[in-house]
Amino acid sequence: MILKQAKQVLEIEYKAIKDIIPKLDKNFEQAVEIISACRGRVIVTGIGKSGLVGRKISATLASTGTPSFFLHPTEGAHGDVGMVMKGDIILAISYSGENEELLNLLPVIKGMGLKLVTITGASHSTMSRSSDIALNVKVNKEACPYNLAPTASTTATMALGDALAISLLLKKGFQKRDFAALHPGGILGRKLLLKVGDIMRTGKNNPVINERKTVKEALLVMTASRLGAVNVIDLKGKLVGFFTDGDLRRHLQQGEDILFEPISKIMTRQPFTITSDRMATEAARIMQERNFDNIPVVDEKNYPLGLIDERDLLAKGLG
Repeated sequence: MILKQAKQVLEIEYKAIKDIIPKLDKNFEQAVEIISACRGRVIVTGIGKSGLVGRKISATLASTGTPSFFLHPTEGAHGDVGMVMKGDIILAISYSGENEELLNLLPVIKGMGLKLVTITGASHSTMSRSSDIALNVKVNKEACPYNLAPTASTTATMALGDALAISLLLKKGFQKRDFAALHPGGILGRKLLLKVGDIMRTGKNNPVINERKTVKEALLVMTASRLGAVNVIDLKGKLVGFFTDGDLRRHLQQGEDILFEPISKIMTRQPFTITSDRMATEAARIMQERNFDNIPVVDEKNYPLGLIDERDLLAKGLG
């Protein structure tokens, strides 16, 4: 019984979104046009469940290149409307279109000469008639068995808000790099911004040894750096090989005498390398595909700049 009811809710909400697709018309196109041309902010307002949906729509707009903030209509009527400036656009959300708190803001909106876009389920309501553009999200019924609690209508409203935000994103030519700039603190930002050079091991944390040194000496360098690998260089300082603890275990089967052999004898020549300007996500992908724990980082002349380690990628949430 419970699963049946839950599925019915999802079916109703799915249908609510599907039903607003044919309602998208020239009004939606005009809304995108005037918002994209706006030199101010999109001030989203609404109360109750509409207000909560409005906060999400405002946040999505702001994170995708359309400056926006949420204004609570009650607080707006008590002074917060002072945050609104000429050149802003008001995006009001009211399913009934007759919300008293929003209607109280209309004289201020009109007095400032601001454009008003309304998302409503009542095309003949006061809010709709007072708007420059009204977007229709009328649903046949709510998912609530009493057809009272805002459910399907709020889902449809949020989906329409997403459609508006993404349409604006595309119209403005908003790119991945722009998205990353607005999300520097989270995993999304790290995935889009972090480069190999930002997290590679350098300096004393970059294990390097000359190819004439012994395997034992290479092992000591690896141990000191707490990494399971070492970059091997020639007399000119260029990378000529790579040696890992996996290489050591395989060659130890030949006997401990291998420890006194020159590292050049058992190192991996012409190892896979990466440059510091490559994206860290690319390094993570390569490590997964090739089952690497470390990759040498080199410059254009093949001098070792550092070493990127799988653990550092995992610590950044990129593994």
